[in-house]
Amino acid sequence: MTTSSPEIAFDPRPSMQQVLLACLPGALALLWFNGWGLLVQLLLAALTCCACDLLSRHLRGQALADKARSLFEQPLLAEGSGLVSALLLALALPNYAPWWLTVASAAFASLFGKALFGGFGNNPFNPAMLGYAFALIAFPAQMVHWPAPGAEHGLLGALQQIFGFGPGLPDGWSQATVLDSLRHNDRLTIDELFASHPAFGGVGGRGVEWVNLAFLAGGLFLLQQKVIRWQAPAGMLGALFVASLLCWNGSGSDSNGSPLLHLFSGAAMLGAFFIVTEPVSGPDSARGRLYFGIGVGLLTYAIRTWGGYPDGLAFAVLLMNLCVTRLDRLGAAR
Repeated sequence: MTTSSPEIAFDPRPSMQQVLLACLPGALALLWFNGWGLLVQLLLAALTCCACDLLSRHLRGQALADKARSLFEQPLLAEGSGLVSALLLALALPNYAPWWLTVASAAFASLFGKALFGGFGNNPFNPAMLGYAFALIAFPAQMVHWPAPGAEHGLLGALQQIFGFGPGLPDGWSQATVLDSLRHNDRLTIDELFASHPAFGGVGGRGVEWVNLAFLAGGLFLLQQKVIRWQAPAGMLGALFVASLLCWNGSGSDSNGSPLLHLFSGAAMLGAFFIVTEPVSGPDSARGRLYFGIGVGLLTYAIRTWGGYPDGLAFAVLLMNLCVTRLDRLGAAR
C-alpha cells in the first residue's frame, strides 16, 4: 500500500470503506453488551485522529485531500486511514476508560504511528496497536473499566463515567475480564470458574463470544471481497489454536484454558481479521504474511499465559512488525 498523493494511482478508499462496514457487526455486538461507552470512545478517537492527521499534513506543508479522493468525499477524512485506526483503537480500549486516555492514545497512534514516519503508507508499526500499547503501559490502572454483565450501561452513565462527572460508580459495576481472571486463578477449576464467575459464558467470555463471532463474520466478508488475504488470519488463529491445545492441561486450577476459550475471548477475531491484515506494516509476500500471523498467534498465547498482560495481542503485533523485512525475505526464498 502506498500514500495517496495525487501522482499515485492506487486508491485505498474502497478497501477502507469495506473495512469500516465489516467492523460494524462486531461494533454493534460490543455496543449491545457493553453499552454506549463504545460510541463515546469512537467519537473521541475519531476526532482526535482526524485532528492529528490534519495537523501533521499542515506541518508538512500538504494541502487537504481532494474531495474526489477523500473517504465519503470528506476532505477532513483524507483517504480514511485515520478513521479506521480510530475505530480499531476504540474497539480495543475499555469502553468506559476516561476521555483523556482515549484522546492521548489516539493522538499517540496518529502522531507516533504515522506522522513521525511521513504519514499514511510509511508506518512501520500498526498505529492502532501502538496507541493501545501506549495506554496499557502508561495508564494500567485506567485500562480495567470493563462493565459487569447486567450493569447499567445507559448513555448518561457512560458520559458520567468517561468524563468524570456525576455520582461515583456503584459497587460491582466493573469486573476483570475472562483472560485476566484465568491468569490470576490459583484455586478454582475451569468448571468452577465458568459456574461462579459472571464474566464467563459458554466457551469464553460472556458476550465476548458473540462479539468474536461477529468479527469473524466481518472478517469472512473481507476475505470474500478480497480486501484481505487469508494467510495472516489463518496463521494467527491456527497458531493460537495449536499452542493452546498443546499447552492445555485440563480443567484444574492451574489450567491455561482450552483452545476455544482462547479463540473466543479477548480480541482474537478482531486481531486476526482487522489488525494482523493491516497491509502497510505487514509483509508483502504470501508466505511472509503466513509467518507473520503464526508469530502473532504464538506471541499472543505466550503473553496471555506467562506474561504480565491478560491479552498481549498489541505487543505481539508490534514485535512482529519489527520482523517484517526478514519475513518477506524468508517468504521470497525458494
